Amino acid sequence: MKAAMAKKPLIRLAVVESDPLRFVGFRALFDSESDFELVSATLTDISALQGIDLVLLGSRAGQNLFDVMASLKAARPDLRIIVTGSGIDEETILKAIASGAKGYVDEAATPAEFVQAIRIVNQGSVWAPRRVLSMFIERVSSSPGRIFPAGRVTFTDREKEVLEMLVAGRSNKEIGAALGIEERTVKAHVAKLMRKVGVQNRIALSVHAITHSLVTAK
Repeated sequence: MKAAMAKKPLIRLAVVESDPLRFVGFRALFDSESDFELVSATLTDISALQGIDLVLLGSRAGQNLFDVMASLKAARPDLRIIVTGSGIDEETILKAIASGAKGYVDEAATPAEFVQAIRIVNQGSVWAPRRVLSMFIERVSSSPGRIFPAGRVTFTDREKEVLEMLVAGRSNKEIGAALGIEERTVKAHVAKLMRKVGVQNRIALSVHAITHSLVTAK
C-alpha cells in the first residue's frame, strides 16, 4: 500500500458569509485536525467550489437563515450544511434541520464537539444536541401541527410500525430485528416515509410524527 493510502481523506469545509475574524477563529479551532481544509466563501462562490464537502453557516442578525440555506441548496443540492450560532431557539434549529441542514452546533461548544459534529455529518449522519431534541419535542407534543403544515398522508401498517419504533429512538438494525425484516428493508421504509411527509432526515420525520399525532403516545 502506498503511504498516501494511510492518510485520512481531506474534509473540505467552507465557512460561508463570515467576517475575517470568525474565519481565523475556525482555522485556529481546527488547527490540530490535519484532514480539515478550510476556505472562506460567499454564497456566489459555492457553486464554483465543487470540491467542498461541508459548509459551516453562521446565523447572524439581519440575515434570514432559511433564505441563505435555500440559496446554498439551489446551487449545490448535495451540500451538507452545519448551522452555527448562539442563542438560537429549539424551534428554529429543528426547522433548519427539516429544511435540509445536517446539524447545529452552538458557538459555545468545545473544539471536540465541533470536530465530532463535522465528522459525523461528513459521514452522512445528522448532528443535533440531545437537549434540543428533548426540549423541542416536549414543548410541541402538546400543540400538534404548530411547526409543520398539516397534510393528508396515509401509511401502510408496516410503515406505521416502523414509524412508531423510529420515534422511540430505535436504530434501523433494532427495528429490523423486532419486525423480522432486513435492515435494508427498514431503510427503504424510512426513505419512503420521509418522501411522504416531505422531510429530509430521521429527526425531522420523528418531529413531524409527534407534532401531527401520527404515532400513539406511550
